[in-house]
Amino acid sequence: MSTGLMPLVVSYMVLVTAHLVIASEPILHRVDSKRQSSMTSVRVLLPDRLPEDGEPRLPVIYVLPVEAGDGVRWGDSLAEVRKHDLHNKHRVACVFPTFVDLPWFADHPENPQLQQEAWLLEDVLPLVEHDHPVRKDREGRLLVGFSKSGWGAWSLLLRHPDVFDRAAAFDAPMMMDAPGKYGSGPIFGTAENFRRYQISNLLEHRASDLGKEPSRLILIGQGNFQSEHLQIKAILESAKFSHTWIEGSVREHSWHSGWLPEAFRWLTRVSP
Repeated sequence: MSTGLMPLVVSYMVLVTAHLVIASEPILHRVDSKRQSSMTSVRVLLPDRLPEDGEPRLPVIYVLPVEAGDGVRWGDSLAEVRKHDLHNKHRVACVFPTFVDLPWFADHPENPQLQQEAWLLEDVLPLVEHDHPVRKDREGRLLVGFSKSGWGAWSLLLRHPDVFDRAAAFDAPMMMDAPGKYGSGPIFGTAENFRRYQISNLLEHRASDLGKEPSRLILIGQGNFQSEHLQIKAILESAKFSHTWIEGSVREHSWHSGWLPEAFRWLTRVSP
């Protein structure tokens, strides 16, 4: 499977990078890509102490957005990471990409400027890995999100298990079986295209090669989509698909309801 990863930022991108001035302040990249209809941004939050010569490079956690642009209706993921000092506690780089349209992390079948999956794989990853002291292997690329970005985290890993190592999701509509809900229709474009990203289909497709591996997927609840969590859990158990399940107490559908530190702990665990 070709991921389109490149060692350098592609030539059609117009990039302006602000230098890091204060510890734990994010570095801002402004990016103009042919895969998005207007300018987007990528913020990179590095730990206070960067790797020195001879030290391992940093793993990257891609913190996937729930809203288009810089929307914060459902909370501020960057603020939550900084509140808990997660980038320093776990010594990771945290990447916060934005999308012009509502993010469902899919490529539209006809619109070349609505290529959300390709934007992440072919623009964001090469940019981060070229400009920052981070790992460039599968084990160094981790995903986290909730709601539609929880769906996105799982779909990206299941579609690209050679690119991403682990994906954490909180309170996500994992049992969606058609485009249309939650603003998804215009992003997927067609029912046929939606099926390429449908979580239940992807789990069935990947059961033989990923299902028996140590868990690379975690689902954290409870929230708005608890009934869908229970359904997807039943599918996972029926297929004997290795996964991690944290039900916990009922939580607000937000970045700020306390689940993100749990997700970071699981994502950065040392593999056996």
